[in-house]
Amino acid sequence: MHRDDLVRLRQARDRMDRDYAEPLDVPALASDALMSVGHFHRSFREAFGETPYAHLMTRRVERAAALLRRGDLSVTDVCMAVGCTSLGSFSARFTELMGVTPSEYRARSHEEARGIPPCIAKQAGRPTRGRSGSEKRAGASSA
Repeated sequence: MHRDDLVRLRQARDRMDRDYAEPLDVPALASDALMSVGHFHRSFREAFGETPYAHLMTRRVERAAALLRRGDLSVTDVCMAVGCTSLGSFSARFTELMGVTPSEYRARSHEEARGIPPCIAKQAGRPTRGRSGSEKRAGASSA
């Protein structure tokens, strides 16, 4: 892959990480990266191991989990705060990545993570694909 393409892909990924709550879509990100949608999608997956949409949704779920741990926002409010417009889609993706529904995650105690350094807690609770449900629940409960 060409170095300039990698720089633009990294910029697109950084934008998703920074502006996750904004209405981002793959065609706009591809245009900003000076690539066709198909080339952007393939190149992003090759460079980062996941599709642009999957990366964005993982970031949104990660941020949603932090908001849900606070306990002062409803699931609907969290859904909207992280840039999702469909509660059903948000809940399905959250459940897929975290192993529990947003409501279950919000209702559980997160006290055991109070003394853990944020960088460790963030890693333990990071949404990931490919973990079994019990691994996700264990990781999520310690974050």
